[in-house]
Amino acid sequence: MVYFVGAGCGAADLITVRGMRLLEKADVMIYAGSLVNPQLLEYAKEGCQIHNSAFMTLDEVIQVMKEAEKEKKLIVRLHTGDQSVYGAVREQMDALDELGISYESCPGVSACFGAAASLNLEYTLPEISQSLIITRMAGKTGVPEKESIESFAAHQATMAIYLSTGMLGELSERLIAGGYRKDTPAAMIYKATWPEEEAYICTVEQLEQTAKEHGITKTALVLVGDVIAHQHYQKSRLYAPDFSTEFRQAKE
Repeated sequence: MVYFVGAGCGAADLITVRGMRLLEKADVMIYAGSLVNPQLLEYAKEGCQIHNSAFMTLDEVIQVMKEAEKEKKLIVRLHTGDQSVYGAVREQMDALDELGISYESCPGVSACFGAAASLNLEYTLPEISQSLIITRMAGKTGVPEKESIESFAAHQATMAIYLSTGMLGELSERLIAGGYRKDTPAAMIYKATWPEEEAYICTVEQLEQTAKEHGITKTALVLVGDVIAHQHYQKSRLYAPDFSTEFRQAKE
């Protein structure tokens, strides 16, 4: 049996309880060594076979799973953040389907939620934004044309932009071309929730400059939107005294 486990966004204690228990039971663990906090390996029991997928191809990962499955071993594939976001997980699952190997998923905390916690942000402030767009710039892996930065920027919603730290000048230009004001609040969070985390508030226009000033070249998440300033929003109707719910009647 293979368990795809989200390691969380950085801090070792942000893995789920279920994920931690799977790590403790694993006979074989394959972890994304380039991004997963190595402290999580301390949950592994004595004798657990540990493989770093940073040095492996997809075929090599599947081969380890195949051999472990023959020996009825419990296998954990440990991905950074939540594996459903830029986790390259579907191709592994398809390969396991072809081999007739069962698998399950255990979710994790993605970087955008770790970043929100670090900055004490709410992404969905009434009358400011009620949507969060998770996206990335095109790099070695392309992005469908219909999902361009400009088309998403036109919505003026909150955006969390992954895997784009090396293209911040172009990112700013495209965000502005799409409709964001130059002075739209933005944030850059390097290694959210890790001990070495750095977080900076700036504007869309200042993203590249901010990164240069602080020497940030990778492993950073970019947030964009007026929610970052948390001003001029409306309070939630859920807790308004004149609002009735299933559990509370409106007060006169």
